[in-house]
Amino acid sequence: MTTDQDLKMDGQPATSVFATKGTDVTPKKDKGVIKVVKRQGLDGERPMIGDRVTVHYTGKLLSGKKFDCSRERKEPFSFNVGKGQVLKAWDIGVMSMQRGEVCTLLCKPEYAYGSAGNPDKIPPSSSVVFEMELLKFEGEALTGDSGIIRRIKVKGDGYMNPNDGASVEVHLEGKCDGRRFDCRDVSFIVGEAEDKGVPLGVDRAMDKMQKGECCLLYLKPKYGFGSEGKPEFKIGPYKDIAYEVTLKSFQRAKESWEMDLPEKLESAAVVKQKGNQYFKAGLHHQAVAQYQRIVLWLEMECGTGIEQQKRIQSYMLTAHLNLALCFLRTKEYTQVVENCNKVIELDEHNEKALYRRGEARLLRNEFSLAMEDFQHVLQVNPSNRAARAQISICQSKIKEHHEQDKKTYANMFQKFAERDAKQVRKTKRRRDECVRNGMNGEVGIKRRRRSQDGPSAK
Repeated sequence: MTTDQDLKMDGQPATSVFATKGTDVTPKKDKGVIKVVKRQGLDGERPMIGDRVTVHYTGKLLSGKKFDCSRERKEPFSFNVGKGQVLKAWDIGVMSMQRGEVCTLLCKPEYAYGSAGNPDKIPPSSSVVFEMELLKFEGEALTGDSGIIRRIKVKGDGYMNPNDGASVEVHLEGKCDGRRFDCRDVSFIVGEAEDKGVPLGVDRAMDKMQKGECCLLYLKPKYGFGSEGKPEFKIGPYKDIAYEVTLKSFQRAKESWEMDLPEKLESAAVVKQKGNQYFKAGLHHQAVAQYQRIVLWLEMECGTGIEQQKRIQSYMLTAHLNLALCFLRTKEYTQVVENCNKVIELDEHNEKALYRRGEARLLRNEFSLAMEDFQHVLQVNPSNRAARAQISICQSKIKEHHEQDKKTYANMFQKFAERDAKQVRKTKRRRDECVRNGMNGEVGIKRRRRSQDGPSAK
């Protein structure tokens, strides 16, 4: 029979150590998670809600029985803290730690495995102890290229987020190289924040935020002020910036399913114009957001008459063509091809779609496919000089590619020939050595035989 006193810490019963040295780290101060620091961390910074944290841990019952250990698996464990992905005790305990810190957490059942426990490992209604080491943590990446990193200082309320087209009211504080350059309350439409001098990265983060949330956003130049900088804020080109953003309130825009077709068509005209304005200003990412709204609204619509069908098709063709052009500017060539394909599905002889797809394929070094597209353009419009010039470029590139292949294969065959010749020489040397060794052996045998056959000395 084991008791709570079986688990020792520094030679003393664990419960006594927690009682005398422990700190209650629960927000309610109900002693649900008691923490004892074994090794101080490296700096004062602690994880924030949503941060990606990496830990080593060992879990034990108060009897001293170990039930889990990442070190034995030789693999640390990572999760987004404060998001309910792990035990409540872990979310609370890890957010109290510093990088490099080692601590021990005494966790009551309601913060650990509850009244049910964990079959074969944790008895029902058991308190457990975890030794935790916080190896590292970093903010949550909101984009695939990690161009927008979010760290949540204050969690928001509820589960609703602003959507594209929502009206939001926020408080902003912007910093660059430690200098505050922006501090204001501002309202804008999600997808149109540029109109109020708010950078793309803040705009993009809106649909991840909740009312009352306060977060830090770390923006790479692509999502900040880009190659132009922001002269009025005295920010030069290609500068990383940071914003502290508080979402004070928002009003969601209607979702596609909440709009009837006439309303969608009317909104598409406005959004198309806004997208064109952004494109002409060189704000291609902002333009993309506008054109994508048109696609979202109309891609599943058929219309009830010929006139509506024509309007739907016209908007869809324009949206996909403009998206393709935007993605050409941002060098996202796969997206260019996909949007041109959508246009060609609707209009197989669309000159702009064929030409832009050819441009993207050429830039992806798909020379033969690109040439097919440009040749198709000439079939549609024989006077298209740009397509004719692109065909010449494709032919030149194909020729260069073939010449390069010849050199590559020639070098390859040369290496094979040299290797084969080397192998032949090596084999010949071995054969010659075998022959010489064989001849020497025969000579030795003959000599021994002659000595045995001759007269013996008396």
